[in-house]
Amino acid sequence: MNHELYQQTILRHNRNPQNYGEMEVCSHFAEGFNPLCGDEIKVYVQLDQAGLISDLRFTGKGCAISQASASIMTESLKGKTLEEALEIYDQFHDMAIGKLAENDIDTLGEAGVLSGISQYPARVKCAVLSWHTFKAAAEGQQDKISTE
Repeated sequence: MNHELYQQTILRHNRNPQNYGEMEVCSHFAEGFNPLCGDEIKVYVQLDQAGLISDLRFTGKGCAISQASASIMTESLKGKTLEEALEIYDQFHDMAIGKLAENDIDTLGEAGVLSGISQYPARVKCAVLSWHTFKAAAEGQQDKISTE
């Protein structure tokens, strides 16, 4: 992992998160919480008539990693079907826990910058919170999602 690129990406997305804000009308919604550190997130998904993610937003509070990961997630999944987005979720999750082959990380685009997070188990939950919350929204889960 290029540590400088990692830091720059986290800082950029934390300072200027993409797709941050509530969505008044959405087709899918979920809330997530990391009780270990207090990070909270809400994920809003809107599908268009073709079944593509036309809008994906988040709100919440938390550490730089959780907020940056949520911003990166929204950029990575927009324009995909829920099925495609859930496949990317699986890849991201495998990468975050160190189970994705090194040569497959490039398929994640900017999200691949977070590949080194697997070396810091306490931070993995920060990075995956928004992704778990997206998955819950996509699957129609109504309970608040917890990383514990």
